[in-house]
Amino acid sequence: MTKYGTFLRAAFITGVASAALVGCGMMSKSNTASFSGAMNAASEVPPNMTRGSGMAEAWLNRDTNVLKYKITYTGLSGPATAAHFHGPAAAGANAGVVLPFANAASPIEG
Repeated sequence: MTKYGTFLRAAFITGVASAALVGCGMMSKSNTASFSGAMNAASEVPPNMTRGSGMAEAWLNRDTNVLKYKITYTGLSGPATAAHFHGPAAAGANAGVVLPFANAASPIEG
């Protein structure tokens, strides 16, 4: 669990072995916002041809500002060497790392 409230609500992008999170959805009937997105190399900046892919799911409790997440991936050409959340950026641009993960092995949960 991580407390990063408003900042992570504004931007939910993750990099796992050079993959980007695309497409988010939210549930509106509870105090929990639900996000999900597919990670693929075509969404990376710049796009590349790797076979790696993944899925990121996250749940933000609006009352406590606690974010829970689960990230899974497959198809890498070797072991992942780093994984992290990036900050907000314009489409087609890179952003800095805001939350590195201690362990890059799939699944990544926190």
